[in-house]
Amino acid sequence: MALEDPTTPSAGGARPGRRAMLRGSLAASAALSLPAMSCAAPAQALRGRPEAKWGVQAGDVTTSSGLVWVRSDRRARMLVETSATESFRNARRWKGPVLGPGTDYTGMTSVRGLPAGEQVHYRVTLSDPDHPRRKGEPVHGTFRTAPDRRRQDVRFLWSGDLAGQGWGINPDRGGYPIFEEMRRLDPDFFLNSGDTIYADGPIVEKVELPDGKIWRNVTTEEKSKVAETLAEFRGNFRYNLLDEKLRRFQAQVPSIVQWDDHEVLNNWYPGEILDDDRYTVKDVDTLAARSLRAFSEYHPLTTLPPKDEDGRVYRVVHHGPLLDVFVLDMRAYRTANSPGKQEDDTQGILGAAQLKWLKKELSRSRAVWKVIASDMPLGLVVPDGKTDFEGVAQGDPGKPLGRELQLAELLRHIKRQRITGTVWFTTDVHYTSAQHYEPSEAAFKDFEPFWEFVSGPLNAGGFPALKLDGTFGPRQSFIKAPTKVNVPPSEGGQYFGQVDIDGESGEMTVRLREEGGAVLHTKVLQPGRVGQ
Repeated sequence: MALEDPTTPSAGGARPGRRAMLRGSLAASAALSLPAMSCAAPAQALRGRPEAKWGVQAGDVTTSSGLVWVRSDRRARMLVETSATESFRNARRWKGPVLGPGTDYTGMTSVRGLPAGEQVHYRVTLSDPDHPRRKGEPVHGTFRTAPDRRRQDVRFLWSGDLAGQGWGINPDRGGYPIFEEMRRLDPDFFLNSGDTIYADGPIVEKVELPDGKIWRNVTTEEKSKVAETLAEFRGNFRYNLLDEKLRRFQAQVPSIVQWDDHEVLNNWYPGEILDDDRYTVKDVDTLAARSLRAFSEYHPLTTLPPKDEDGRVYRVVHHGPLLDVFVLDMRAYRTANSPGKQEDDTQGILGAAQLKWLKKELSRSRAVWKVIASDMPLGLVVPDGKTDFEGVAQGDPGKPLGRELQLAELLRHIKRQRITGTVWFTTDVHYTSAQHYEPSEAAFKDFEPFWEFVSGPLNAGGFPALKLDGTFGPRQSFIKAPTKVNVPPSEGGQYFGQVDIDGESGEMTVRLREEGGAVLHTKVLQPGRVGQ
């Protein structure tokens, strides 16, 4: 399998004619030192000027807007400036919120009225709200707005599963090196497909490997046990921001973020009561509410408030005429994990309200490609214990049962509404693969063929391949997975995917990539065509 130079255009690397990456100011921002292994909340008695030591992020970028995120080391007012150039001539100013203990000193500012398809430079300055002239050093970032014309190319990356199975920030590997590889590809955005933290996975200082070598971890107090309190969940999200490569990546590449199970704990579902001696809090709904609050504080996204909920993760992000991204939440509305043999299951894995929303939004979309960001794969059989199942598939290749009923309803809707361009992207299983779903080979046949691509992990243990469930006729065209359980990142097996949409033809090229530079598999999809 040949290695590629990521700057080679034919290999899907950096594209000629793209605007240059932010250089001096971005590098300076990324190099900010963090408090030495301490993730404790800022003390109000701190003197001096506010500092943004955890970097900056942007998210949910559209043709004319974006969300800018920062965290302060104390109470501070957030000020954002945007400009078309790094010199910040003719900059626009945006007055953000006062950051305080109620949000763990994090905050977001929405910047609007931006030009479509252009590079936007921004800088965030924190000031003492009681003494506005007392300001910290500005921290710089950049993002590209979505194009409003079809002829402009789009590139995005996707992956998930960060700091899992006890494999944390290892200084011997340079932290999280995969983020530097992804940054050099200069994508328009990164689809972070879940398991953004491992709240149920403590990080210890040293792990002895089977060959006798030692894996070293950066450790913090909050990562020394499973997360139960709001402070511990917040500390899990702060932990990853200790990595300089991740901070540099986030300062350059905006994100679309979803969650999965490990933001709370492995294989959780609403209403679950724990039988786990590591936890004093046994009510999973309580843990999930605390995690969702911290998740919403530490990522640049807007949780939408439907009438019957405090907020939600599922949403659609419009990225110009070529692309809509439908971000699913397969965690917060699911039924309890079970053998999955129910003849009737209206709740399923999405919940009735989310399924109704998804069908409606897919029908309304006029984008060439409708990317469905699924935090769990569809046809892979993911077990939960000896008899229960964690995902959609439950190992029975016959007619749809249990959670499969919702997928059948969705696929039937897509066919009957003649919705074209749906492609599924997912992570969760800690290996990479490509599956084509073909009705002629399926037990359930009332759908049009489609593709599902799997990637990840970013920095977590690798796991062997799972079986396929034949209900929807998946055929694997590519797979790469370890043969052992919990293979450390130092032995390889860290993956991300790259998607390029050509502005002229609308053609989508999907590449499955491995840390180290290899492109493992490439698939080219044509717009408006079924059965590819």
